[in-house]
Amino acid sequence: MPLLFGLALVALLGGVAGLRADDAGLKSLETSDMGRGWDAVGRLNLGTKGFCTGALIAPDLVLTAGHCLFDRETGARIDPAQIEFLAGWRNGRAVAYRGVRRALAHPDYVYGGGDSIARVPNDVALLQLDQAIRLPSVTPFATANQPQRGDQVGIVSYARDRSEAPSLQEVCEVLAQRDDMLMLTCDVDFGSSGAPVFALAGGVARVVSVVSAKAEVEGRKVALGTALEGPLADLKAELLRAEGAPRPGKPRVLRGGSGSAKFVRPGE
Repeated sequence: MPLLFGLALVALLGGVAGLRADDAGLKSLETSDMGRGWDAVGRLNLGTKGFCTGALIAPDLVLTAGHCLFDRETGARIDPAQIEFLAGWRNGRAVAYRGVRRALAHPDYVYGGGDSIARVPNDVALLQLDQAIRLPSVTPFATANQPQRGDQVGIVSYARDRSEAPSLQEVCEVLAQRDDMLMLTCDVDFGSSGAPVFALAGGVARVVSVVSAKAEVEGRKVALGTALEGPLADLKAELLRAEGAPRPGKPRVLRGGSGSAKFVRPGE
C-alpha cells in the first residue's frame, strides 16, 4: 500500500476542520458469528509476495485497488492465475476459495512514477472470478455514491498484523473530499489496500469507496480512498469489451406517416 505524507494533502482536498481522536477502534471478526454478514469481504492472495483486501459486488466480481495487480518490486502486472480470492478468510479457512479469470485495473491508472496522490482517483480494479460464489452466507455488496465531508463510514480489512482474520472499524469519518477521492480517519495498514469503505443506511452496508493509500496529516494517520461512481462504470465497460460483448449501436429515429417520430432498437 502506498504511504503518503505531508500537509499537501490538506490543501489538495480542501482543508480539514479538525482531526478527531474519538473514532471507534478495530474489532476483530475472528469467529463466524462475529463475521456474519461480512463474508463477502475476503483476502486476495497475490502469488507468494503479498495480499490485499477485496469485496464481492456481484457473485463473480471482486472490487479492489488497482495497485494490487502489480508486483511492487518489479512493477510488472501479476498474472491473474496467481491471484486467489479467499472469501471470509479467518484462522486458516475461507468460506469460499476462487481463482481469478480476468483482472482489470482502471484504464487511466498508471502504476509507479509521477505523483502518488494523483494516482489515487483511478486506483481501483475489478477481478472476475473463475467461478461465481453463490452461497447463502455470502451476499455481494451493493455500491453507492461517495459520502460527504463529516459523514461516518466503516471499513472491513485485512492488514499486515491482522492477516488471518478481517477487522471491522464501525465508525470512522470523512475528513475531506473532492469529486474523485476521499480522506478518511479509518485505520489502515499494509494489506488494507482495496478494502471496501462502507456507508450504513437503514442497516444496509453499501460500498462507497476503496482504500488506496495510507497517509499522515498533522501527525495523524489517515486513509485515502477512491470515488467509485465514474471509475466503476469505466471498469464494467472495460469488462464487457474484454468479454467481447457488442456495443449498442446508434439508434435510428424513423418518421411515421403522420410526421411523428418513433424509436427503434438498433438492428431493426
